[in-house]
Amino acid sequence: AGFERVASVAQLPEGALLSVTRSAGQAVCLFNHGGTIGAMADLCTHQAFPLSQGTLQPDGTVQCSWHGAKFDCRSGDVREGPAMDPIPVFEARVHDGWIWIGAAR
Repeated sequence: AGFERVASVAQLPEGALLSVTRSAGQAVCLFNHGGTIGAMADLCTHQAFPLSQGTLQPDGTVQCSWHGAKFDCRSGDVREGPAMDPIPVFEARVHDGWIWIGAAR
């Protein structure tokens, strides 16, 4: 319950980031790291730049392209400053070729 379909798996190739907007208006950044699909808030906690415009690193972090802050995609934890606060991550499920996003965890 509480999951919302936001994109098809075909829209998110491995190594990609994709910005989607939930029905409530919240921007979410989807990622595909090594075939694992997940979701996090699409705003860097440093200065609110869209993380979907950053880069997904081989180590499973996303790097903000504005000031270089890095976050762990799975936990949301800061791995490199200047950001100090973690980003919210969301439950994500794949079913029948679609990506579904649930509550923040």
